[in-house]
Amino acid sequence: MTDGILVATRKGLFVVQRRADGWAIDHAAFLGDNVSMVMTDPRYRAIYAALDHGHFGAKLHRSRDGGVTWPEIGIPAFPKKPDDPSDPHPWRLMSIWSLAAGGADQPGLIWAGTIPGGLFLSRDHGTSWELVRGLWDHEGRKRWFGGGAVHPGIHSLCVDPRDSSRVLAGVSCGGVWETRDTGASWEVRATGMRADYVPPAQAHDPGIQDAHCVVMCPGQPDALWCQHHNGIFRSTDGAASWQEIPEADPSVFGLAVAVHPQDAETAWFVPAIKDEKRIPVDGKVVVGRTRDGGASFEILRDGLPQHHAYDITFRHGLDVDGSGTHVAFGSTTGSLYVSDDQGDTWQTVSEHLPPVYAVRFMPSV
Repeated sequence: MTDGILVATRKGLFVVQRRADGWAIDHAAFLGDNVSMVMTDPRYRAIYAALDHGHFGAKLHRSRDGGVTWPEIGIPAFPKKPDDPSDPHPWRLMSIWSLAAGGADQPGLIWAGTIPGGLFLSRDHGTSWELVRGLWDHEGRKRWFGGGAVHPGIHSLCVDPRDSSRVLAGVSCGGVWETRDTGASWEVRATGMRADYVPPAQAHDPGIQDAHCVVMCPGQPDALWCQHHNGIFRSTDGAASWQEIPEADPSVFGLAVAVHPQDAETAWFVPAIKDEKRIPVDGKVVVGRTRDGGASFEILRDGLPQHHAYDITFRHGLDVDGSGTHVAFGSTTGSLYVSDDQGDTWQTVSEHLPPVYAVRFMPSV
């Protein structure tokens, strides 16, 4: 079971709880503020919220009392940029785009991915941060470019539950990168991905792929799914290679993906029409689910709007709980949907939230 759902939006962080008659918003924090990411750390029952104050910069807050109080903590900071004409990217924090807790054997360790493509590590629960120079100084980083934002960003962080020194990072646009020594060294791991937004000779270049979202199956960590700008990709060998899923109704395009925590064959997607359109196919909000590793897909629509509905789900706007039973997703038009049967049926929790940036289940005690 789950304790609830955290919903990060353009105008606040909302906490959703399950009641006798279904799911409902219980309370909110940071009302009026842009919450770019939220994360739970099950090791300490802590919640982290990243805020983007625009001109006033990014901030991080941590709650250790279930979201009642939110003291401000440290934020990642870049060093001064050297005189290097080969590096086209700014050296300043623009937004915190991803957060991930370290392993059970790494007390206090937290990862943070940022725009413009920086990866940071904290060893004291977010009080202080250090730039992961092994990735930042890699020559391959200078080739990254913006996908969902003007500058590149690290949006996905997957920590291997078998070996917490192994971490995968998804970059838009820069592919998937892996470390096996807690960030000291890195290699690109996007072989098999394909990009059609570059000249054909560069289409299979691993270092420029727009991996919209990358998730790892906790129960089978060598199994990963990627919702890519050009379709759905899957790896069964720990990201050494990726295979494209050629077809999925009604579309292989989307931004978000979630994988069942124990069954790597089962994954959920929120499909749309790609590129400049960015609307649901036929104006119908649906979720695609595969139970056989992408060989076939079911279109889940029971309880979802099917007439002139134009909800789009961002990269972090879809999640599945630790049991693999409850699935939730939010949209750019402020809707929040929850299923208690793996997506077979859906409840609309709200249609009037601010644009949803991230949805995360809170683990139970």
